[in-house]
Amino acid sequence: MDFSVDNVSEFIFSLAGQEQWQEEVEVLVDEEAVPAHQLVVYNDEVNTFEYVTLTLMEVCEHSPEQAEQCTLMIHFRGRCGVKSGEFDTLVSMRNEICRRGISAEIESFES
Repeated sequence: MDFSVDNVSEFIFSLAGQEQWQEEVEVLVDEEAVPAHQLVVYNDEVNTFEYVTLTLMEVCEHSPEQAEQCTLMIHFRGRCGVKSGEFDTLVSMRNEICRRGISAEIESFES
């Protein structure tokens, strides 16, 4: 038997039934994790570019390039979402950034 994408799909549908297959696909899409929060760092007139860049590398595990790009956005736009993820994961990062004298908050994504 020649196996192509169409043949495999027909075979799967014949084994599982089309309704059951669609239900499984819907469940997989529903379980896809989408971060609901972001860690936002704000600009100030106190901290240097180098200090903010180093902080993002150490606390958020950014690459030097990523940290530098975020620092530039913080400077020119006044803020930058530096990390997305679950609230509990971001709390410790926010606390450490604030402990270092940099203003940061966790914001929820709007649905």
